[in-house]
Amino acid sequence: MKSLRWKQFVLTAFIIAGCTSSGTGGGMSAIFATDTPLPTAQVRVTPAPNAEAAVTAFFDALKTDDYEVMYAMLSQASRDAVTLEDFSKRWNDALNNMSAASFDVVLGSTSITPFNAEIGYTITYKTVLAGDIQRDIVMRLVNEDNNWKVQWDDALILPELAGGNLLAMEYNIPARGDIYDAKGLPIATQNNAFAFGIQTDLIDYNMIGALTTELGRLCGLDPLDIQAKIDAAGPGWYLPMCEGTREEAQRLLSINPGGLAYSEYESRYYNRGGLAPQAVGYTLAISPEQVNEYKRKGYSGSERIGQAGVEQWAEDYLAGQHGGTLRVVSPTGQIIATLGKSDPKPADSVYLTINSNLQFHAQSAVEFFRGAIIVMEMDTGRILAMASGPDFDPNIFDSNNPNNLGLGELLNDSRTPMLNRAAQGQLPLGSVFKIITFSAALESGLYLKDTTYDCQYDFTELPDQVRHDWTWQHCQDRVAGGLFCNTVDSVPSGLVTLQEGLMRSCNPYFWHIGNDLYNNWDRGTDIANMARAFGLGSPTGIQQIPEASGQIDDPATEIDAVNQAIGQGTVLVTPLQVVRFIAAIGNGGTLYRPQIVEKIQPVEGDPVLTFKTEAQGTLPLRPENLEILREAMLMVVENPKGTARFNMRGLQFTVAGKTGTAESGSGKPHGWFAGYTMNEADTGLPDIAIVAVGENIGEGSEFAVPFFRAMVEAYYYGSPQRQYYDYGQIGYPPYTPTPPGGGVIP
Repeated sequence: MKSLRWKQFVLTAFIIAGCTSSGTGGGMSAIFATDTPLPTAQVRVTPAPNAEAAVTAFFDALKTDDYEVMYAMLSQASRDAVTLEDFSKRWNDALNNMSAASFDVVLGSTSITPFNAEIGYTITYKTVLAGDIQRDIVMRLVNEDNNWKVQWDDALILPELAGGNLLAMEYNIPARGDIYDAKGLPIATQNNAFAFGIQTDLIDYNMIGALTTELGRLCGLDPLDIQAKIDAAGPGWYLPMCEGTREEAQRLLSINPGGLAYSEYESRYYNRGGLAPQAVGYTLAISPEQVNEYKRKGYSGSERIGQAGVEQWAEDYLAGQHGGTLRVVSPTGQIIATLGKSDPKPADSVYLTINSNLQFHAQSAVEFFRGAIIVMEMDTGRILAMASGPDFDPNIFDSNNPNNLGLGELLNDSRTPMLNRAAQGQLPLGSVFKIITFSAALESGLYLKDTTYDCQYDFTELPDQVRHDWTWQHCQDRVAGGLFCNTVDSVPSGLVTLQEGLMRSCNPYFWHIGNDLYNNWDRGTDIANMARAFGLGSPTGIQQIPEASGQIDDPATEIDAVNQAIGQGTVLVTPLQVVRFIAAIGNGGTLYRPQIVEKIQPVEGDPVLTFKTEAQGTLPLRPENLEILREAMLMVVENPKGTARFNMRGLQFTVAGKTGTAESGSGKPHGWFAGYTMNEADTGLPDIAIVAVGENIGEGSEFAVPFFRAMVEAYYYGSPQRQYYDYGQIGYPPYTPTPPGGGVIP
């Protein structure tokens, strides 16, 4: 038995020796070592990629809210435990509830094996409402298929969120700031408003006169138009009218005629149906696409925010500083901890340079047209009125307003009433551009103020082409009406000086200048360069509202040159650009930055921003040439043959300007008038520049000149004194002219 046990021991030892690495170690392996090396078993391990780089990539994706990339970096076990939707929501809700404007991550200690890694990091959330929140956290990773994958845990956001805890922000939101005009009259306020309308089946026809009259007075509507709407609707309809405060509607509410329907609601209320609505803008609820952006700015998401114009530009001032308390709560809503808090600060108010009364009359003038009127202080750049027609009522954007049923109609209106034509409308300037050509001619040295030209019906300097002066068309219209061509506007201007050419707006003279300069070897771009020096073809630099840049091209052919010389061809300008250079002509040559905000005023203390006059450049005219231009523009208004003389008769104030009628390419031409006042010494009021334009309206002398005159009278008298232009009453739709004759006066 002993012999058998010994044999088994020897056999076992031999097997062990065969499975043990050869070498000089002790034990049984040394006893049974041989001269022939035995096979060695080895484990091959592939080095894993850099774990710190994986953590950095994870947080880089978080900075762009790329939750899909982050989710793809989770381990398989983590992705089995949480869906992409839940993972994304967890991160997004946490950042939103924190009001995390940004965050920083700094990597710390590391512990890495071929299969696992632990990376420490310090994350600092820079929040708007709770201050900086900093935590030291450890991220665990596993090596899967030679890629480091994150072992997801809620505590990777904040340790306090482990176990499904949540973040909750309690918001403290200040009231939105108000917008006032230059004199402190309200334009947009937080207020209780009434929506007024007519319920046609409840009308007391014994009181219908009071109903239409009082609603007309409150809403700025013609009682006859209200009556027509009632007649067209029939019984059983609600007809929205307008909005007003209790103070504004006190008389109407006290009478309360049968059929009047009204309801009160809390609102962002825009006075007088919206003054300068395209410039002031409006507010809307935060859209789903904007929620993340605004919650990380400290908004709750329930606020209304500025979506256009000054409301949007001044959002940070008008919204005030939100306050809030950030807490950690359990899944059942119990408060676990408070992470930070801040107190709200009242919103600031915005004071505009707008004069409410002047703005009201400007809007009334272009209400029934596509067009614009701008009034600017000549020596400062302050915008006193900026009207774009047709306009709209910004109160309609409030979902609590029963009258917002017309919002769809507004948004789909083919007349595009929400476009600010004063700053964004781009049109050919027509004969107002002759101011530019006039200036280029003088500065070239090739023309003097007394240089003459025989202005006849036809212009024949271009090969194979005959162009007609506006007087030729006027004559044709009179002949068609059975009349003779014997009026000042239907016979050729004849031999005129350069100044008289501008006064008469002689097309052949300015075509000649354009052609002459173009064919002078070093003068081909003089007019284009002068236009750009006057500020055309580029933004004015107004900062508070969007604007278009217009277009001024260098002429490539004689045709381009002569078209450009009278403001046609590829010339495109905005009324804002035009009023800026008109003001510069009136003030002695300084181009000022147009501005529409007077100051930003907090509840207490000094303004945080105030209007400052900012000169941006000067017109490239020698003083003597600028004076020659000013004389010619005065002749346009005061000389019996001036194109603006007829509709300026009886005006008690000195003004200068230039008419313009720009061919539109479709329909009637665009009518322009641009000018300035010269009465500060007599009135004590700052002189102003005014530009009026109507799209597809007709002659500048017949429509735009009366608009200009209405603004001059409203500025000095408080309201227009002459209520009519040639084809209707200002503030009412035009009627079609019936007398024979007419024609286009540039």
